[in-house]
Amino acid sequence: MEYDNECSERHFRRLPCVYYNVCYTFCSQGGEHCYYQGKVRDVPHSFVALSTFGHRVCCMFWSKILLAVEKSCLWKRVFCVVSFQAPRVSQSVEDETKYIELMVINDHLMYKKHRLSVGHTNNIAKSVVNMADMIFKEQLNTRIVLVAMETWSADNKFNIDDDPMETLKEFMKYRKDFIKEKCDSVHLFSGNHFHDSWGGASYMGGVCSLTKGGGVNEYGKTDEMAITLAQTLGQNIGIFSDKRRILNGECQCDDQWAGCIMDDVGLYLPKKFSDCNVEEYHNFLNSGGGACLFNKPLKLLDPPVCGNGFVEPGEECDCGTPAECAKEGENCCKQCTLTQGSKCSNGLCCNNCQFMGVVCRDAVNDCDIPENCTGNSGQCPPNVHKMDGYTCEKDQGRCFNGRCKTKDRQCKYIWGEKATAADKFCYEKLNIEGTEKGNCGKDKDTWIQCNKQDVHCGYLLCSNISPAPRLGELQGGLTSFTVARHSASLDCSGAHVVINGDTDLGYVEDGTACGTDHICFNHKCLPIQQFNFSTCPGTTDKTICSGHGVCSNELKCVCYLGWAGDDCNSTSPFSITSTNIIIGAIVGSILFLALILAVTAWCYKLFCISRQIPPGDYVTKPGDADSFYSDMPPGVSTNSGCSSKKRSNGLSHSWSERIPDAKHISDICENGRPRSNSWQGNLSGNRKKLKGKKFRARSNSTDLSLPSSDNSLIMSFPLFLRTLSPAKSPTSSTGSIASSRRYPYPMPPLPDDQRKANRQSARVSV
Repeated sequence: MEYDNECSERHFRRLPCVYYNVCYTFCSQGGEHCYYQGKVRDVPHSFVALSTFGHRVCCMFWSKILLAVEKSCLWKRVFCVVSFQAPRVSQSVEDETKYIELMVINDHLMYKKHRLSVGHTNNIAKSVVNMADMIFKEQLNTRIVLVAMETWSADNKFNIDDDPMETLKEFMKYRKDFIKEKCDSVHLFSGNHFHDSWGGASYMGGVCSLTKGGGVNEYGKTDEMAITLAQTLGQNIGIFSDKRRILNGECQCDDQWAGCIMDDVGLYLPKKFSDCNVEEYHNFLNSGGGACLFNKPLKLLDPPVCGNGFVEPGEECDCGTPAECAKEGENCCKQCTLTQGSKCSNGLCCNNCQFMGVVCRDAVNDCDIPENCTGNSGQCPPNVHKMDGYTCEKDQGRCFNGRCKTKDRQCKYIWGEKATAADKFCYEKLNIEGTEKGNCGKDKDTWIQCNKQDVHCGYLLCSNISPAPRLGELQGGLTSFTVARHSASLDCSGAHVVINGDTDLGYVEDGTACGTDHICFNHKCLPIQQFNFSTCPGTTDKTICSGHGVCSNELKCVCYLGWAGDDCNSTSPFSITSTNIIIGAIVGSILFLALILAVTAWCYKLFCISRQIPPGDYVTKPGDADSFYSDMPPGVSTNSGCSSKKRSNGLSHSWSERIPDAKHISDICENGRPRSNSWQGNLSGNRKKLKGKKFRARSNSTDLSLPSSDNSLIMSFPLFLRTLSPAKSPTSSTGSIASSRRYPYPMPPLPDDQRKANRQSARVSV
């Protein structure tokens, strides 16, 4: 087990798990609260979330059946019996960790149910978040980070209804008007029991929104509240039960007893998200949703503690738990202090303890902006997207809240990938009628006709829809209508699909393009100029950011490569990214050139071997039987390489060859082979054998070693490729290759002594 965020090591003592997976855990009197996450020793695929405060212990296990234990103050020792489980859902394809900055509000009834103690109520809420965080961390690569908490000890701040959706609406009004804390989502923990099977409610895809980023959760046992929080937060990040795929048998849960978290079916508490849920989450992120989830929190609710993975005041770094540090940052960060020479420990912009200057987060769609490492931080900058109003998808849509809004996308989102937006003639024909099959909303019991200019902002009409929507509740039946157009039949279908209690997906979304420089808002097609979108510096009627960048949702210019400044009007030829590109090009060119030279050298060697000198007679040198001839036969080139000059017999020579004395041939060869396979020459002019030795080229390049079992020359770059220098002999200043090779190189018969005497000695020049 590893402690999570709050617990101090002096308050907790870990004991080994013994006796058939029974864990003994003890929390001393001195510890106010401890929060742990981990695995059970010797139990594959097990996960445990444990919270202790005072004498109370909350323990959640991942096993074949999800268990939970809450011990009273009578016992300080907890026995956790855990059985094996099937492998969990595979991890996210999104490598970057996401963070949900969560604020929790405990209502007055929740406070009363926990002995009128603010501290006790807060500790229960922290335990719930700790358990839900473990689920999100292990299955969605997403952390739930508690950044703020509020407990109403006097009275409720608004009316809490038995209907969770009514309570949610009032809660979101309260958040907008009174909650000033910066967070991605705010959730209410109520002591009330709602009239709903889920025990909670939240807005679909509402995370990061001031008016939709929230949920309500009813009172229950700690583990039950944790699952409810996982469900409501799951809806906030775009996860839902795809009814169409469930009916088709595509999204069945593996665990028939517990089911999956978003399905809420089964005899036991669910313990995981389905594969379809994970896919829905990824689709939500890739479509531009959840932009705020990529920003790592700067402030946590509890005081700073080393080992929670967040760099807080007084810390230089924090790579997380020992297990997390072992994966990344262990050599860079010790006890939340950077090691000598280290500038960072972990993060997308940190590599080998040093900052990187690369693109750390690619754009996920046409409305997103890629983020670049700043060069002075190991973390990727906050996720930003284009300002509302930019065109997207080949001018077919408009960016709105980081997402490209088109009717075609909306049809696919509700009815599946096969659905498409209906022909524009369907909108012009039906929405102007003001009937159930085409309208611009409803006033009590009366359908509202669309004005001619607003027909593309009314009832959403699609083609090739499925019998049931992927999400939400179908109110009424499908409205299917066929329109004849130029001897063709046009499919114009739609339906009223309600989510979040009163949100009807059956209408064209706000922000959808409805004409040139027009977008939809409240079923009206309005000129984009009426929205008075804030602009970035350097923006005129014709250009944005001086024409050299894009304007972000933070109203800051993000400049194109080569431009800089607040308005992108200054040249910057050597930005971080461009510098990396230049360096990469140089390194790539060097490696490519080195590869060409290496291939050339190899071919050169093969050519030299293939041009072997034909066998001839061995002769002795008068007066020096044990030496080799230092003179070259006529026609041998003095060049160090394989010369184009030919010998008289048509062959070229690439080395200075000496002819061994005939009576010593047996000392050199046995059965036509040399006694030794090792070279006796090296590049430094040393005659020592190279077996197992390292040698250095004359260019002072990288050391090389030649194993005796391999005669091929293996080089490490960068090397100065040049002709090998033969080993020096006592009688030769330039040296000669006087070694026993795999086979001898006999020379052809030498010319007579007179010709030899009249010929100058030919040597190999290096």
